[in-house]
Amino acid sequence: MVYDYAVSRIIIVPVPYDETSTWIKGADKGPEAIMEASVNLEFYDVETGSEAHLKGIHTIEPINILSSPEELVKAVHDKVLEILAVHKFPVIVGGNHTVSIGSIKAFSEYYDNISVLQLDAHTDLRQEYEGSVFNHACAMARAREFAPLVQAGIRSMASEEIPYADMDKIFFAHMLYRDKSLYPAAIERLTKNVYITIDLDVFDPSLMPSTGTPEPGGPDYYEIMHFLKEVAVKRNVVGFDVVELCPSPVNKAPDFVAAKIIYQLLSYIFSSEKIH
Repeated sequence: MVYDYAVSRIIIVPVPYDETSTWIKGADKGPEAIMEASVNLEFYDVETGSEAHLKGIHTIEPINILSSPEELVKAVHDKVLEILAVHKFPVIVGGNHTVSIGSIKAFSEYYDNISVLQLDAHTDLRQEYEGSVFNHACAMARAREFAPLVQAGIRSMASEEIPYADMDKIFFAHMLYRDKSLYPAAIERLTKNVYITIDLDVFDPSLMPSTGTPEPGGPDYYEIMHFLKEVAVKRNVVGFDVVELCPSPVNKAPDFVAAKIIYQLLSYIFSSEKIH
């Protein structure tokens, strides 16, 4: 079913940006691969007994800015603010993690009492990397300038990031593996309004091999999704992004997984809607 912009509550914002990636390239192909996989989803969600698509889902034209990461961040910021201003729910689909910076800035300006939940294998707290403060390795360093940050699934960081890390709000993958009660503890550290940024490398590479910087030891699908369901129940999720899919020409399963994550999270959010 195709919905136009005017009647759609949920707006998909593709941002095929890969200019600041530092190892495996291809995240710019991620949005298109996710869109292609999404048409093969079943739109009735068996877990929530809901059909999120009935809220109206519309995909706008991709934001294609290659001139500089600063211009890309500004373009995403401006577009997300425009969507929020007409009371719609933006879902940003990257591209690498640089695309999240502009989105988080926009949400922080629109909503009071907002925090960011980052699901990621990496802390992304470098202050600058490879000559840019907007490198994907700096995404959460910039996000923290706009809103408080809670990080979960982390299993890789550089020593230079330690001074910028709030260890009380980082839930490392090895800790979560041993102690599932830490997931509720992470939710307790979130504010009333929550923006979620999902770097797909948060998942174990056995499920999600198609990322630019895969890390072993990540949670599986249901562990993360059940956590996100609790976040949606206990907090007001106002928007989210999914980034860092590097699609493979020979393995389409990760593309479908990424599309499913987006729709499943929308099902959690809109099946018990609190957004205002």
